[in-house]
This record gives sequence, C-alpha cells and structure tokens, in this order.
Amino acid sequence: MTTPLFRDNAYLRDAPATVTAITDEGGIVLDQTVFYATGGGQPGDSGQLSWDGGAIEIATTVKGETDAIILVPAEPAPLPPLGAPVTQSLHWDRRHRLMRVHTALHLLSVVIPLPVTGGSISADKGRLDFDMPGAPDDKAEIEDTLNKLIACDFKVSEEWIAEAELDANPALVKTLSVQPPRGAGRIRLIRIGSGENTADLQPCGGTHVAYTGEIGRVRIGKIEKKGKQNRRVYMHLVS
Repeated sequence: MTTPLFRDNAYLRDAPATVTAITDEGGIVLDQTVFYATGGGQPGDSGQLSWDGGAIEIATTVKGETDAIILVPAEPAPLPPLGAPVTQSLHWDRRHRLMRVHTALHLLSVVIPLPVTGGSISADKGRLDFDMPGAPDDKAEIEDTLNKLIACDFKVSEEWIAEAELDANPALVKTLSVQPPRGAGRIRLIRIGSGENTADLQPCGGTHVAYTGEIGRVRIGKIEKKGKQNRRVYMHLVS
C-alpha cells in the first residue's frame, strides 16, 4: 500500500519516501507519494526520483494491486535499491495545469446539467461527454457562464461520506461510465463553494486547485456528436 500524499495536499511538490517494491516491469513503488496515479480521466503524474548515487525520470504513474501506486520510469536506467530513501519531485507546471483543467470540468458539468458519459483531461484541455441528444443552442453562452463561475473564486474542498450516504443520494454521481471506488466504507466528495453558495458537489478522487480563480479564463472548443445521444464538449485553458 502507498500513502497518497496528494490526496491531503495537492500542492505538495516534493517529498521523501522509501522504496518498498520494484515491479517485474521495472516500476517503482514507494511507501508514500506525491504522484497521482492515472484514473478518473486524469493522467498520471510525471517527475523525477533521486537518491544517494542516482536519479531517474518518471514518465507516468499508474495504480497497482493492494492500493500500490507505481512510478513508471521514462526509459531503462538503474533503479533505486529496495529500502532506499529517495526524494520525489513532481513536474509541477504540468500537474498544476491538470488541476486547473480538472476543476474547470467540474464546473462545466454545472453549466451543462446533464448526465456525463465520459471525460478526459490533459495539461491544455479537457472534455466531457454528455447524454445530450441535440447540440446546445449557444456555445458562446456556455463559455460565458463557465467563465463567470470560475471568476467567483469559489473555495474547493474535500469531505467524506459513508457509502450508505451515497446510496441514499445517487444524484451526487454525475458520471454514468465511472462510479466512485468502493470497498473502503467511505467516499470522497469534492465541494466547490460552501453552504448555500455551493456550485458543485460530487464524488472525485483527483487533484484540484484550492480556489476556482486559479483556473483562469477558458474557452469552449468543438462540440462533436458521439453516438445517437452523446455530445462531446471540449474546453481549453486560454493561458
């Protein structure tokens, strides 16, 4: 098991750790990590791992068995020995852009209040697929409303509920294709705003900015038809 430091502090860029395993494929497992593993449409983090006498570039991060998080080297190179103390460092600019896009997509699901059938995140853009039989009437209005929500600079926070509470409030789950992970007895929720000024509340295991103002201005790109009742809406960071 790897302790996910990014879950408690998405702004943690560097941290010490200890190597607990090396996979058959050459992946590196640490006792704790700042690297987010691919999941929920968000790609795994990249960065660097260094130790006494060596260093290696990390291309991506994936999930392993028994809650292990596996750091995948960018190319074949000498690996740290088991039990070695290491320092892990994120490619922070990329991670922060992923956080901005991810948080903006939460708000896009507010502007377009329809079931989400899929999604994807990159460092420059993201997209959501909606159960939307017809194309929206005014793309410019969607963009304007989304940017107004971002400019409200809502606080983004997490909270936890029991799985039974989620079962009693199924409307919290907006995604039809991806369900929150179960088995631990509780579900992580991301809240944008607070109290009566809550803009969004939904299960999510990803990383997000602390305030929506960090997202900056976005623009709505293509809106494509994907299947009989699906529309794919692209969203881009402006800078």
